[in-house]
Amino acid sequence: MNPIVIVTGASRGIGAATAVLAARKGWRVVVNYAENKVAAESVAKKIQDAGGQAMVVQADVADEEQILRMFKEVDTHFGPIAGLVNNAGVVDVTATLQEMSWERIERMFRINVFGTFIATREALLRMSTKRGGQGGSIVNVSSVAARIGGGGQYIDYAASKGAIDTFTLGLSKEVAAEGVRVNAVRPGIIDTDIHASGGLPTRAKDLTPLIPMQRPGHADEVAQAIVWLLGKDSSYATGSFIDVAGGR
Repeated sequence: MNPIVIVTGASRGIGAATAVLAARKGWRVVVNYAENKVAAESVAKKIQDAGGQAMVVQADVADEEQILRMFKEVDTHFGPIAGLVNNAGVVDVTATLQEMSWERIERMFRINVFGTFIATREALLRMSTKRGGQGGSIVNVSSVAARIGGGGQYIDYAASKGAIDTFTLGLSKEVAAEGVRVNAVRPGIIDTDIHASGGLPTRAKDLTPLIPMQRPGHADEVAQAIVWLLGKDSSYATGSFIDVAGGR
């Protein structure tokens, strides 16, 4: 039986590309979404039309109860998971710290950090060999913003991804002897609609001069790195980071 992976935020962009590629590589995929059911079902249909298996599950990762429900649904209707891709995340409109509200910062960290922590906790409860699991692989989607800092644009987003980097390093050591690998991918400027959700729909194109390769990346290019880290071809990699950023 093919292994199961949950991809959070899989209804669009990098998450959708990862879900489709993972299915092509032999994974059974849980396509998670927060709001856009139609888009998530479209991703699942693409997988199924190509001969793969997919399950669509709604859960907003900013809410612990919804994360718990998602894992229970997967347990009941799909089976034990072997992989988790923590991809769900948000940006916000460009702002300096002096312009940021408590509500904005809290939302950023609830989705980008708290959601990753809780989804990972639930995955480990099922994967860890110390708890009777069969091991597994976790890939966190961070960002080159964690290195750059996001000053003058969104330091809250950059800081949330910095937290994910530290989480990846620490957790990889914590569970290395429990059959679970933990790695991360740091995308740079990728041409997806996340920029529009932050109020800058042309951002990927506008920032092209800052990219050494002189072009934004594509979601499929990031997915390649994620799925490699997820699978057996990277069996000796844990606590590792792959920057997919065109040299930025």
